[in-house]
Amino acid sequence: MRILVLGGAGYIGSHTALELIKCGHEVVVADNLATGYRAAVPSEAEFFEGDLRDFDFLDGLFKKEKIDAVIHFAAYSLVGESVSDPLKYYDNNLCGTKVLLDAMVRNGVDKIVFSSTAATYGEPERIPIMENDRTCPTNPYGETKLAMEKMFDWTGKAHGLRYVSLRYFNACGADASGSIGEAHNPESHLIPLILQVPNGKRESISIFGTDYDTPDGTCIRDYIHVTDLAQAHILAVDYLVNGGVSDIFNLGNGIGYSVREVIDTARTVTGFPIKEVEAPRRAGDPARLVASSEKAKKILGWKPEHASLEEIIASAWNWHKNHPNGYEEK
Repeated sequence: MRILVLGGAGYIGSHTALELIKCGHEVVVADNLATGYRAAVPSEAEFFEGDLRDFDFLDGLFKKEKIDAVIHFAAYSLVGESVSDPLKYYDNNLCGTKVLLDAMVRNGVDKIVFSSTAATYGEPERIPIMENDRTCPTNPYGETKLAMEKMFDWTGKAHGLRYVSLRYFNACGADASGSIGEAHNPESHLIPLILQVPNGKRESISIFGTDYDTPDGTCIRDYIHVTDLAQAHILAVDYLVNGGVSDIFNLGNGIGYSVREVIDTARTVTGFPIKEVEAPRRAGDPARLVASSEKAKKILGWKPEHASLEEIIASAWNWHKNHPNGYEEK
């Protein structure tokens, strides 16, 4: 198949493009490089620089490339930034997706897999989180992602589009080759921030809140290897191609690790005595976020292959220690 990966120069998008190529698919990547990196795009993929909000760009791309299905990663995703600049998120995430759907409908492309988020749930009512739990986002990032899901649903009813929305939790790790990995500016994810300490990029890692109702008092999160996420996107495309109906799936390991556990594991993996500093809680941080992925396992046949925290952090460290400045020159 010929798959268009929107946002394929970003972290999860580039790993998905690589896995698609390994599976024998033809891959077309489109990215405006606002947060992605050209160097992250696999050499076997065709690359087009352009913006999600540019109808003529997308329309021309669909006409030229004869796309079978779309995987959509082209959304802004920083929670804090979405709170301080919500209109940026509505403009790119919602308006951009509207333009994308216009182009898809115009060109008869009727299958899309969407990179969604656990932020659509907001404060969880129960653990593990199920797909039919209440959705009540607590920030514009989650709000726009939920609205995008609804846009796919209504477009499907009107135009026959079929979609899979994948709501996932803490993406982490890097490809086993060490050739691509996580590179955000600014970095906001826990594991790369921890690894900046042994890499000499920061003196310590902050623990925000040590008095949560958890075994060690720190927040618990569900960490999932980026390659496992990539495989889920491929399975979702196959599901749609084989006639599957539109649906929503959680993706996680179903195992929660606390902040202290992640730091301790990073110390073991790197061999560095990573200094930690206790800090006050951050507003809006739930004590626990853990997914139930039973639905994805049952319907998509998905199974995480890299679930161990040690393997996740080791793969991340393999990338970061050899690319201390990400994709920028050392």
